[in-house]
Amino acid sequence: MAIYTRDSIERLRDTVDVVELVGARTDLRRVGGNWMGLCPFHDERTPSFSVSAEKKVFYCFGCGESGDAIKFVEATEGLDFPAAVEMLADRYGVELRREHEDPRAEERRRRRERLRALVERATAFYERYLGEAAEAAAAREYLAGRGLREDVLREFRIGFSPPAWDRVATAAGRDGYRPEELAAAGLAQRGRGGGLVDRFRGRIMFPLADPRGRVLGFGARSLTEAERPKYLNTSENELYHKGRQLFGIDRARAVAAKRGRIVAVEGYTDVLALHQGGMTESVAIMGTALTQEQLAELSRAAGTVYLALDADRSGQEAMLRAARGARERDVELLVAEMPEGSDPAELVTREGAEAFERLLEGALSVPEFEARRLVASADLRTPHGRDRAMTAARPLVESVPANSATRDEVVRFLADKLSVDPSFLTTQLREQPVRAPAHARPNGDSSGVSAVDSRAAGAPASLDAASRKERTFLAMCLAERTHGREYLERLDDDHFSSDAMRAVRDHLVSHFEDPLSDLPADDPMLVALVTEVAMRGQEEQTSPEALRLTFLELELQRLERELRHATRENDFGRQRDLWPVREGVKAQIHELMGQTQ
Repeated sequence: MAIYTRDSIERLRDTVDVVELVGARTDLRRVGGNWMGLCPFHDERTPSFSVSAEKKVFYCFGCGESGDAIKFVEATEGLDFPAAVEMLADRYGVELRREHEDPRAEERRRRRERLRALVERATAFYERYLGEAAEAAAAREYLAGRGLREDVLREFRIGFSPPAWDRVATAAGRDGYRPEELAAAGLAQRGRGGGLVDRFRGRIMFPLADPRGRVLGFGARSLTEAERPKYLNTSENELYHKGRQLFGIDRARAVAAKRGRIVAVEGYTDVLALHQGGMTESVAIMGTALTQEQLAELSRAAGTVYLALDADRSGQEAMLRAARGARERDVELLVAEMPEGSDPAELVTREGAEAFERLLEGALSVPEFEARRLVASADLRTPHGRDRAMTAARPLVESVPANSATRDEVVRFLADKLSVDPSFLTTQLREQPVRAPAHARPNGDSSGVSAVDSRAAGAPASLDAASRKERTFLAMCLAERTHGREYLERLDDDHFSSDAMRAVRDHLVSHFEDPLSDLPADDPMLVALVTEVAMRGQEEQTSPEALRLTFLELELQRLERELRHATRENDFGRQRDLWPVREGVKAQIHELMGQTQ
């Protein structure tokens, strides 16, 4: 069931000024009844991005991106649907009504809002204290010594907590906050004598915000090496969960969505230095234990994730863990190898942002990184050592798609380092059964199921761009109950780029009212895809115009595929038949957007 009522979503759509919203991202000028500008989703020199103020939709005639105001915010801000709705509602002052919220859920929601207000109050206090208090002079000197400018510190709201035992707790109590609320927000705790004391004292404060910029907790650094722990985080609570947090995601997500990439580093000052150098799509994982929740947030922000973690063993292990998670998601993961003994902040301060950009340009795919790490840790001086390395290499090579440039590169590299012919290594891979070692399996599983086995067992494969568009349209059909079934039935096999998505369409046509019923027990891939589409459909709130626009885009993609096939086959008659049909679909898109040809 959707979080917000359909009436709320429609009222929000009616209120949003889509021209103003889009115009904040790209310059628009009026052309006839529409507005045109350069597309914010791909590089172009001639404007092909059209916005209809009347229909409240956008469409790019160059790359095919389309949708309404909510879709635009999702794409440009890296937010999911509920967060995009909430952000727009805040911006345009629209009250959102929730569906079937029971009194207990409402009470929990109001409590979280009060705790967020308390954390926000503390953030503003720490921020002022860093800038004004004499006690914060050493913190200001430390940050300046790292080469960080005041404007960057203000942008990220960096602060300093007073050394006094209960400064924050006492002030919050005077403003009506209860001791239990201070503890629940992670700002205070019981001291040895039973009284309430501040959790953070005499530390540099790094506010940890969610993608919408709401501060949920803090990372706090000591000023001296003698004070332990060096870093102290907000304890896990109702608002803050360290495993979901990315420092700087609220500042980075919009730029990451536009540039199509996001850079993940380890520390707070790494992010500050990179943003100061112009690389504003950077975030920090705050350590090396990159979690699946963090990886999910990174993949929502951009399709390509660069990992630039420290060159030590813990950093490398973190990158390998992330790689295993990335295979389950539609994300390209690249590894930028840091120089030994250097972190991003030091590199940027010493050599400039251009040096870090060069590292990204030379980033490796995860299989290439794993191959280099495998060779570096192997004993290649003896035949026995090389045999052991070859055994360890098999699951790695098998995890890379066959007949790909990446696999060829990995095989060539390993063959060179193991002093064998590439054809010999390939033959060995074909002849030997692949069983991933226990340490290479998630959670240390020793069942012997390799990456290849798991795919055969029906684990969902990552979707390409065409399949993602098809999946989105199927979810829109489920969401738009009035016209959704009609559009589903208008789709034929040629509208889909894979058998998997055709099977999903067939199931939804037969089970439109209850998509999760009668799912086949012997087809886990279909079950996974249908379930994902059904869940997206529950969240999705679309309009008839957006639904029709996306259908026309699928129709255009279908015709483009047929034209490419006819061109390869030198079928000139088929090309002549398809050209006017394709132009007719383009004309319908122009008409829908109110754009005259």
